[in-house]
Amino acid sequence: MGAHKLSVRVYYEDTDFSGFVYHAAYLRFMERGRTEMLRELGLLQRELALSEPAGTLFFVVRAMEIDFRRPAHMDDLLSVETRLEAIGGVSLTMRQEIRGGDALLSAARVTVALVLNGKPQRIPGPIREKFEGSLAG
Repeated sequence: MGAHKLSVRVYYEDTDFSGFVYHAAYLRFMERGRTEMLRELGLLQRELALSEPAGTLFFVVRAMEIDFRRPAHMDDLLSVETRLEAIGGVSLTMRQEIRGGDALLSAARVTVALVLNGKPQRIPGPIREKFEGSLAG
């Protein structure tokens, strides 16, 4: 699969009083990128949450390291690139980059953990296989 790419337009609501994108908006853009990567793998979060008879299964952000390099502005068209880097027993680590054209605006390393009813849960075989396939591509 390589990197999953998502285009995002910057709207007024994404900016602060200076006209630059507010730092928390980058987190929303990255969340959308991770969600679309799951969708591309055939994993819909709503279906994942309902797939376990024992309760609710979902991914939560466990850790994030983010570097803000350059600002984006209202009306910019950004690209959110999400690449899976590693698969653990209960977690996934991804590299995400937000670009405006060729310029790197923000980069993050994100670790998400699978939880069942709020407790860490090993990634089931069929789900793990989908992620392993994206690592190979």
